Amino acid sequence: MTALSDLSGLVAGLDPADLFQLPAPLSARKIVVAMSGGVDSSVVAALAAATGAETIGVTLQLYDYGAATGRKGACCAGDDIRDARAVADRLGIAHYVFDHESQFREEVVERFADDYMAGRTPIPCIRCNMGPKFTDLLTMARDLGADCLATGHYVRRVVGAAGPELHRAADPARDQSYFLYGTTEAQLDFLRFPLGGLPKSETRRLAEAAGLRNAAKPDSQDICFVPDGDYAKIVTKVRPEGNATGPIVHALTGEELGTHRGIIHYTVGQRRGIEIGGQPEPLYVTRIEAEGRRVMVGPRRLLGVGAARITETNRIGPLPAGPLTAKVRSLAKPVPITLDGPFGNGAATTIRFAEPEYGVAPGQAAVIYSGDRVIGGGWIDGTTPAIED
Repeated sequence: MTALSDLSGLVAGLDPADLFQLPAPLSARKIVVAMSGGVDSSVVAALAAATGAETIGVTLQLYDYGAATGRKGACCAGDDIRDARAVADRLGIAHYVFDHESQFREEVVERFADDYMAGRTPIPCIRCNMGPKFTDLLTMARDLGADCLATGHYVRRVVGAAGPELHRAADPARDQSYFLYGTTEAQLDFLRFPLGGLPKSETRRLAEAAGLRNAAKPDSQDICFVPDGDYAKIVTKVRPEGNATGPIVHALTGEELGTHRGIIHYTVGQRRGIEIGGQPEPLYVTRIEAEGRRVMVGPRRLLGVGAARITETNRIGPLPAGPLTAKVRSLAKPVPITLDGPFGNGAATTIRFAEPEYGVAPGQAAVIYSGDRVIGGGWIDGTTPAIED
């Protein structure tokens, strides 16, 4: 087993000061690490401790402890809190757990349910990062006198001519920049992402070298508070009226084709579960009209989007003069776009796609890039079809 004091040297070509972007001597620094109980944040804590800086682990409890015990595929709950505490004990660092269950429910879970009730496709992980994960943790870190807050996210913090920039991770398969577009410039000044230049295999190797109990722990899957993937069950629990039925209507003909089992069971672009046969073409959900509880369906060509209106926009650093791209889903490839209107400081704007984009739905986020740099993004509030119904 590698001594903790030697751990930072295992990251080829990187000095501890480079990993955490702090001035020497690091022995005079204090690093607070957001520890979810997973392998990524645990390795960040180990690397921080190996630098000689005073290191403190902080975990937010987002679920009822008893109900969450034994849950798999989640974070910040039950077994995960125990794993974080065990890692902190192994590293010899302080570890604090803060109860954020009620705030998480109000800001993330209830908002998630309300978005589905409004016919939108929510991205709760972004809401969580904008709220409990960053806003509250940064406040706690500053209260503890930290020089920075370090997390296990796979993104890179690059200091440019105008200040810190947010860049995509070196490993495209692990990149989490889509979920962090809402990071403000002030937050980015204080945040550190030591794993952004590493592949996941290297992270696990470091965990094994440090003797961490969760070195082989599986990655979290899906949305943390929906570990079984049954979104409708969570929405119904919070908003029981979500199961109210309504008509399924053909977007081209206006014909009522059947009855759905509640709009919370459908998202734009969905094909499975419509259960309407006898049509000349496969049917997809093209839009959801929450007010009339109508699920509109039609052929795939109706899903092509030419432009999208985004609101609550956040910009990180200056807007570049060169070409821009955008992602409307975390796993999508960035596609060329242009911006039509002001961008940042909460302003609403329109992004126009160079070619029709598919799978664009209100409630999702549109994240804007210039090369690998994250320019910012906003919430998709409405779309303009590439062809009219």
